[in-house]
Amino acid sequence: MLLAAATGALPSTAQTAKPAHSPKPKVITVRVLDGRTGERIVPNNVMVRVDRHTESNIEWVKLADDGTATLTLPAATTSFAVHATYENGTEFYVNCDVSKQHEMERDTWYPVDGVLAEGLVMPSECDRAKNARDVKIEAKPGEFVMLVRKHTWRDHVEEIR
Repeated sequence: MLLAAATGALPSTAQTAKPAHSPKPKVITVRVLDGRTGERIVPNNVMVRVDRHTESNIEWVKLADDGTATLTLPAATTSFAVHATYENGTEFYVNCDVSKQHEMERDTWYPVDGVLAEGLVMPSECDRAKNARDVKIEAKPGEFVMLVRKHTWRDHVEEIR
């Protein structure tokens, strides 16, 4: 190496530099279930927003035939919100974590790292007391379980008010 330095034959930094590692994306599997029965739902689409941004990013979602969605989120993502659609994408399901609140379209932000480490089942305001004991839903690490329901006529009456 000393001889190379004396003769000016040192390798350039471009030749010796190691390629920079781009952080790996965070991958979350989303299952969409009926909040009342626990049965699997196949949505038309799943919309995801990250880190309290207003735009949704459809390019981060891959929807399988069974309704399972794979979210491939940027490595720096810390939280996400999801909504699923039906009726050829013209209607949004009501997320069961906010189904009894006045603003049912509002987002609930879930921690990406918590879902990756332990998995998470969305809290449910949709279940009926008599059915709640019968439905046991669990999530594996890296899995987020959405509990949803379709809009009812009561929801539409509330929107008019």
